[in-house]
Amino acid sequence: MTYRNFFSYSLLASLTLSPISFADTKDLKESDSEVPSLVIIGDDLSLSKIGGSATVIEETEIQEARAFNINEILRKAPGVFAREEEGFGLRPNIGIRGLNPTRSTKVLLLEDGLPLAYSPYGDNASYYHPTIERFESLEVLKGSAQIAYGPHTVGGVINYITPNPSDDLGGTLRFAAGTDGYLQTYGEVSDTFGESGQSTGVLFQFVRKQAEGARENMEFDIQDYNLKLIQELGENHSLTFKATRYEEDSDVPYSGLTLAEYTAAPRLNPFVNDNFSATRSGQSIVHHWQINSDINLSTAVYHSEFHRDWWRQSSNSGQRPNDSSDVNCGSMANLNTRCGNEGRLRDYDVKGIEPRLSISHALGELKLGARYQEETQDRLQINSDTPNGRTPGTSTNAGVRENNERDTQAKSWFIENSFSVADWTITPGVRQENIDYQRFNNLNNAEGETSLTETLAGLGVTYKLSSNTVFFGGVHEGFSPPRVEDVINNNDGASVDLDAEKSLNTEMGLRYDNKDNFKLEAALFLLDFDNQIVPASVAGGTGATLTSAGETKHAGIELLTHYEWLQESKLNPFTNLSWTWVSHAEYQGTRTSAITAGVDVSGNRLPYSPEHSLSLVNGFEMDNGLRAQFEIVYLDSQYTDDLNTKTVTANGQRGLIDSYTLYNISINYTLPNTDFTVFIAGKNLTDKLYVVDMSRGLIPGMQRSWQSGIEWKF
Repeated sequence: MTYRNFFSYSLLASLTLSPISFADTKDLKESDSEVPSLVIIGDDLSLSKIGGSATVIEETEIQEARAFNINEILRKAPGVFAREEEGFGLRPNIGIRGLNPTRSTKVLLLEDGLPLAYSPYGDNASYYHPTIERFESLEVLKGSAQIAYGPHTVGGVINYITPNPSDDLGGTLRFAAGTDGYLQTYGEVSDTFGESGQSTGVLFQFVRKQAEGARENMEFDIQDYNLKLIQELGENHSLTFKATRYEEDSDVPYSGLTLAEYTAAPRLNPFVNDNFSATRSGQSIVHHWQINSDINLSTAVYHSEFHRDWWRQSSNSGQRPNDSSDVNCGSMANLNTRCGNEGRLRDYDVKGIEPRLSISHALGELKLGARYQEETQDRLQINSDTPNGRTPGTSTNAGVRENNERDTQAKSWFIENSFSVADWTITPGVRQENIDYQRFNNLNNAEGETSLTETLAGLGVTYKLSSNTVFFGGVHEGFSPPRVEDVINNNDGASVDLDAEKSLNTEMGLRYDNKDNFKLEAALFLLDFDNQIVPASVAGGTGATLTSAGETKHAGIELLTHYEWLQESKLNPFTNLSWTWVSHAEYQGTRTSAITAGVDVSGNRLPYSPEHSLSLVNGFEMDNGLRAQFEIVYLDSQYTDDLNTKTVTANGQRGLIDSYTLYNISINYTLPNTDFTVFIAGKNLTDKLYVVDMSRGLIPGMQRSWQSGIEWKF
């Protein structure tokens, strides 16, 4: 028995032997007007008992920043690094504590506590993200409390929270316009009607955005809808129904630039025929049952469908053009005439059920839950003969190149129990994941299946040092399952020897809140991997195949502060700081390069793991309705391969990405005696040219951008 299995089973024993004191079932809590939401952190009282770092970004921070995309908001949470791609966060690349951010595969994304990714078990890559305008707040949870979620417990959990219906009829209308064709329309209306205990709440949100991106010949148009209904069924029952739909049509290329192309024209996009279209629809019903004052049960049933077609003429900067073996595509000169394209067509279907039970007892609270989830992937690659073709071609390398069905069935459960004695709260937890994988290749009839079971444990501790100060610490086992394509061979259906990603994560820190004008959270963290799954180089480019990197170590410090300088003054200036120092993110043990055979890379830094990242906001809020803030954003340099290559290679896929500093501003003014607010925001005020990504070639960050608009709350 390994020490980690011993750790798991010991904690399970402590959980099952805990004393539980049930309250009298007649002692029912009176119904609140606010129906429970599926949150993972909750209020300040809950936060004070979480044995790990946790951040809540409130609605005011989101709205007053006038962010163009989700990446601007995520950097306000320490430990989170959101790498840009096209400039508007359509496909964010989110990393936590130095983990590779590519396609956000090491992060668990939730919306109102339910899975947001289109295939969390079988393919956790994010090619879709809802608009930030739909959310009233977001939560970032790291540390041992992740055991209650999953399947990914390596980096952290990000939970986006949508608003509940208002008590009375009301809403918001917002219109904004800006540089590079930016237009935004946002509408929200909600109301609650009916008597207490039988009331019905309705919320509807609509977002439409369009703009040009960070490069030439890039345009996007997205629409995002959210309908939320909350029906009370007596004093102790309620149903929450939610339906969402997201639509995107964008001319965004997949390939970055070669070094020569970037040097000549850094915002070049030669692939004018590339197109990405996607729809994502989701539905969920959650039953909340307050059994008595100490026992609550919530049961969620959910379903989502994601359809994506990405037609492109190049998948990375090494393809110039995409298919030079085709006589009709001999050079870039043929790109817009005879050169064909590749259609990467994906359909995903996810459905699941997840009950969660919480029981308050004499010493604390017991939480347990289970989940059953099914995922289906249908994947096609169709190569066409012409730049704008959408059907299988007949020329060299054209036709149907991939036709795969990939399925997963996952069963999981967790149990955690918090014990509160005097100023101490100790929370052990255990989670188990059981995953069945199947893959069928319709081109050669190869099929295969395999399965994976993993038991994980965590232990969180808090100690109340004073009425304002809490010490927290924790240790837990990190886990991230491999994708279907990583564990079943496409040619013969055999199992592939690629282990699950596992780590032992430790952290400790302090929270301080004087309940007036100063908040602080500081944390030390260590992620010790037995086996980290990483690309040899980066996604889509040279050396993109996933490999078992073996032992790696991530260690560092996080700091989050909020301070209001002169609360009683008319100016009320404030400062918000989010800073992360990933002092170590390196290969350990015996490790040779996956790019150049035989080269020792032990001790080298992991790709896309900046050492320092910082967001510093200084602003003021006046009682006349004027609010303004100025933000400084700093991101340290990053290596892009295991060799830690510094000089940028000719294909633009490897080399050192230089550090950069950006300056942003936003000003909001609520007109006197009205419900109207006018605003203006500027991003990258110095119009700095900087590189954000080299995974498929050199990609620049957004140029200087402005938006202004008006908002009416009624």
